[in-house]
Amino acid sequence: MPASAREPGLRPSPSGRSLFKGRFIVLDGPDGGGKTTQANLLCEALSREGRVVELTREPGGTPLGERLRELLLSTDGPEIGARAELFLFMAARAQLVESLVRPALEAGRIVVSERYVLSSIVYQGLAGSIPAGEVESIGRSATGGLVPDLTVILDVDAETGLRRAGRSDRIEQRGRSYHERVRQGFLSLARRDLKGVFVVDASRPVEVVHQDVMRLVRDVLP
Repeated sequence: MPASAREPGLRPSPSGRSLFKGRFIVLDGPDGGGKTTQANLLCEALSREGRVVELTREPGGTPLGERLRELLLSTDGPEIGARAELFLFMAARAQLVESLVRPALEAGRIVVSERYVLSSIVYQGLAGSIPAGEVESIGRSATGGLVPDLTVILDVDAETGLRRAGRSDRIEQRGRSYHERVRQGFLSLARRDLKGVFVVDASRPVEVVHQDVMRLVRDVLP
């Protein structure tokens, strides 16, 4: 059975249900876990059912976010310090939530995002140099406290993930030890075994992973 955990420091509504008509679904996890592939498959499946779906990614999803994505992931851009990196990610996230995610949820649409606050808690916090609690607090401020209805961590070991990803961007080019800390960071959060975040073994065939993701998504759909 998948392990589960609520995002640390981010709390859902008192009722435990979304405050919006729509649903917010996040695919997260280590690099090379297949987030883009699974996000596309999920959106295609939901669209075939007649549901209106918005697909986005982090960093990105808006004109500002895409500009920041280029800066953050470029391998030949300027040096970026740890805190500057965190705030650039959060700036892109704040713009995405304000201009795309909240309006879509209020309109009753399903939003599927590749990555969200959990990524910063892990990459810049648990695997990086900034206290995770501080990252959580900044993330809460940047998003206005918006919490996904479901986060699926697509888990894969560091060696496999880096081989799949090809180390093509600035974050992926960090050493293997960093990416091992990333994976363990995601898993350590999952071991809290709280409601809201689930781990799926992404080392298996794409269609098998997709079916697991769909089962989890159906539990949160209206």
